[in-house]
Amino acid sequence: MKTSLRTEWPILLIVAAPFIYLALQWNQLPERVPLHWNIRGEIDRWGDKSELWLIPILTTGLVYLIFLAVPAIDPKNKIREMGVKYTQLKYIVTVCMAALAVVIIHMTRTEGTLSPAPLLAVIGLLFAFLGNYFKTVRPNYFIGIRTPWTLEHPEIWNKTHRLGGVLWLIGGLLIVLVAALANGPWLMYLFFGVTSVIVLVPLVYSYLLYRKLDLG
Repeated sequence: MKTSLRTEWPILLIVAAPFIYLALQWNQLPERVPLHWNIRGEIDRWGDKSELWLIPILTTGLVYLIFLAVPAIDPKNKIREMGVKYTQLKYIVTVCMAALAVVIIHMTRTEGTLSPAPLLAVIGLLFAFLGNYFKTVRPNYFIGIRTPWTLEHPEIWNKTHRLGGVLWLIGGLLIVLVAALANGPWLMYLFFGVTSVIVLVPLVYSYLLYRKLDLG
C-alpha cells in the first residue's frame, strides 16, 4: 500500500477543500463568530474567527494523517490485506469529514438559532457508509468494532460486524431521512438515541457470542 504524491493528489484536494472554503469566506466573516451551539440550536460560545482553522485541521487533516499512519503501524498487517477497500474507505471518510468541516464553517455565519439538520445529515451518511464497509474489515486493532471478544475470535468478529454493518447502515440512513424531513431540538435526541443503539448493541452482541462460545 504505497503512497506518493501521484497517487494521493486527488484525496489531498479533498483535504484542502475546507481550508480553501474558509479562506474564500474569510473576509466576509466577522472577527467574533459563534463556535458552539446547545441542543436547542442556540449559540452558547463565541470566539475569534482564527479558531475556525482548527475545524479543517481536526477533521479532514487529522483523519487523513491517521489513515496514512495506520498501515505502517499495524502489527499484523491486516489493514494492508484490505487493499483497495482500505483506499475506498479512506476516500469516503475523508470526503465526509471535508463536508462536515464545510458545513460547520458555514454554520458560523449564522448568528441566530440554528438547525442541526445539515450537520446530522452528513454524520448519518458517514454512519451508513461505514456500516456498508464493516463486512469487508478483517480483525485488526484500528478499524471496526474492537472488543476483547471480537479481537480474540475471528468468528465473533465476523458475526458482530455483519450485525453492526446492518445497524450502522440503517441507523445512518434513518438519521439522514429525519434530518431531511424534520426539524426541532428533538433531532439531537434522536441522533443520540440512534448512535447509542448502533454502538451498544454490537458490543453487547459480541459479548453474548463470546459467552456462548466459552460456555459451549
